[in-house]
Amino acid sequence: MKPILPLVCPETGKQLNPVPQGDEILDTTTELRSPSGRVYPVIGGIPRFVPPENYAAAFGLQWKTFRKTQLDSYTGTSISRDRLERCLGGFSVVRGKKVLEAGCGAGRFTEVLLAEGAQVFACDLSTAVEANRENCGANDAYFVCQADIRALPVAPQSFDVVICLGVIQHTPDPEETIRVLASHVAPGGLLVIDHYRYGHEDMTLTRQRLRKFLIRQDAGVAMKIVKLLVAVLWPLHRLSWHLRKRALGSRFRQAVLYFSPVLDYHDYYGQLGPKLLYAWAVLDTHDALTDRYKHKRSTEQIAQALNDLGLVQAEISYGGNGVEARARVPRSSAPGL
Repeated sequence: MKPILPLVCPETGKQLNPVPQGDEILDTTTELRSPSGRVYPVIGGIPRFVPPENYAAAFGLQWKTFRKTQLDSYTGTSISRDRLERCLGGFSVVRGKKVLEAGCGAGRFTEVLLAEGAQVFACDLSTAVEANRENCGANDAYFVCQADIRALPVAPQSFDVVICLGVIQHTPDPEETIRVLASHVAPGGLLVIDHYRYGHEDMTLTRQRLRKFLIRQDAGVAMKIVKLLVAVLWPLHRLSWHLRKRALGSRFRQAVLYFSPVLDYHDYYGQLGPKLLYAWAVLDTHDALTDRYKHKRSTEQIAQALNDLGLVQAEISYGGNGVEARARVPRSSAPGL
């Protein structure tokens, strides 16, 4: 695997050199070194610019546990492709372009971007990058690293398109995250993001209390608890789904959906079938109840953030996971910092 862009030190901005010198193939490189002497390890062929464990540790475990669960190539659906196409406004904007996918997870969107002809620079704060590389690493137009969105190992204005889906709400400061993402868009380029809306996921009292407990637990323990919860409660979800059209069945269904902490996609993604519906229930219940940060924003707040950065041609609406937005950096200048 070769970088599609020169790698730079996140602290100094100076170009990094592989060790041993001159070796551009990261699979045989053990570390990257900056002129100032800062060293970044390359583990499993993946450059690491953050400690292996951080506030996103639960996500890393999640995506390595469910490495293929949400990939269209695995589910036989177009769920991920459809969402990505809607957010982009069409795939023509990424074909032949350098694309930063910030917060790449296991690769549900990475594989679609690559299939559509993008050159993808993928990154994630968590060890999900290992699952991403397993799923997508055979493509020559692909590179992945473990890094913080707020301190990426690339120069500003390096990408034609910057995409960040399902991530910004989980960072400490969403507005700062949006600002940094915009700084990596080349003049005339496109920023594509989404963000939880107020009321997203229907965080009932049951889910709120359970989340407060789970985020204090070790990532492995939290995963085991979620798996147990879904295993115990899933029969009720299946039963309520089958009874939903009978007398009182609708009320029973609504009661299960309200009081159970388990996320249930029978009503939205029935094409997945029973086995994958169960896997998605475990995955997204864990996702919803173990995130360290869970910010919410309105369309007006996202519009203000993009406007403050000087972005233009903004298109913002409610849809999908909450607020979906895309906007361009003016050709004459970089976004405000």
